[in-house]
Amino acid sequence: MESLEILANNIANSGTSGFKADRERYSTYWAAESTSALDSGRGGAGVSPVVERSWIDFTQGALSRTGSATHLAITGPGFFSVQRGAEMLYSRNGELQIGPRGNLVNGEGLDVLNVDSKPINIDASQALEIRADGTIWQGGVQTNQLRLTEFSDPQSLQKTGHTYFRWPGPANQIRTASTARVVQGALESANTGPAEAAVRMVNVLRQFESLQKAMQLGNEMNRRLVEEVAKV
Repeated sequence: MESLEILANNIANSGTSGFKADRERYSTYWAAESTSALDSGRGGAGVSPVVERSWIDFTQGALSRTGSATHLAITGPGFFSVQRGAEMLYSRNGELQIGPRGNLVNGEGLDVLNVDSKPINIDASQALEIRADGTIWQGGVQTNQLRLTEFSDPQSLQKTGHTYFRWPGPANQIRTASTARVVQGALESANTGPAEAAVRMVNVLRQFESLQKAMQLGNEMNRRLVEEVAKV
């Protein structure tokens, strides 16, 4: 059921730009009665797999060309920085636009930040050029630069919403992305798709059916055991 919930969320966001899929990590659960049996020398290990926790797949998604000057994709490890209230969040979704105040914002109206952690003002009357290093040029002059961020341990990032991440660790582990490159006029697709999710879902359902049959067999054996004891 946990695996199906993870897959369902991945499928629901397969069309969301910059979405990073969740994957499950399995471990082995030892039933308490089985552990007691082993401790007493009676043997018998009753184990079953459980989802220990989920992890975020940061694999690069495919780039799709849109031709829009405010659509940006990142190649390599890195995130855009956006402001939500007093909180700084990180995202790979570069579906941006020029807001009513002339600031560069995302689809939810959150300000995209520059290297000084300030909103980025855009002159809508001039052509917009955003280069691979995140520098912003208008009228042949560099006017600003995107804040591109990476982390020493990306798996410590916490998802908040569909495409945002929060960093819970110390600030000294946040650093400027050194190898990330910005592609203007393109968006990064989700790194999961319906076809992959459908295959994984079939596998999960087959595992469920196998475990269900095993439980039915165990119940039948218990029933027969009770009947035989009653005869004695």
